[in-house]
Amino acid sequence: MNSFLLVFDLVVTVLLVFWLVTYVIGRYRRSHYATVLSQDEFQKGSHKAQVIDLRQKADFDRGHILGARNLPYAFMKQQYGELRSDLPIYMYDQGMSMSTNAAAFLGRRGYKKLYILDGGYAKWDGKTKKAKY
Repeated sequence: MNSFLLVFDLVVTVLLVFWLVTYVIGRYRRSHYATVLSQDEFQKGSHKAQVIDLRQKADFDRGHILGARNLPYAFMKQQYGELRSDLPIYMYDQGMSMSTNAAAFLGRRGYKKLYILDGGYAKWDGKTKKAKY
C-alpha cells in the first residue's frame, strides 16, 4: 500500500510540475510576442485591426466576433502571408492557447502588432455573428 501511495504522489507531483512549467512558458510567450487585451480594449481597437478567429470553421460558423475572419490555427503556417504586417492583428480562440502559439509563430516572422483577447471567445460577451446556414 505504501508503494502505491508513493507512486501516486510521484505521478501527481510530476503532473503538477508539468502543468506549472507549461503555464509559465505560455505566460512568457504571450508577454514576449503579444499584448493581452480586455474585452473593452479589444472592441475599441478592432475597427482598425485585422480580427482573426483561430478556431476551426465549424466553431466559427456557430458564432464569432462581429468583423472577424476565420484563419484556423492549423492553416496558419500556409496562410500567414495573407495577414498584413503593417496593421494590428487581433487574435482569439476558445481560450488563449492557440492565440499564444499563433502570436509566437507570427512574432518570429517579424509581425509586431499582435494582440490576444483575454479569456478568448469563451468569455466574450460582445457582438457576435452566426453563419446563416
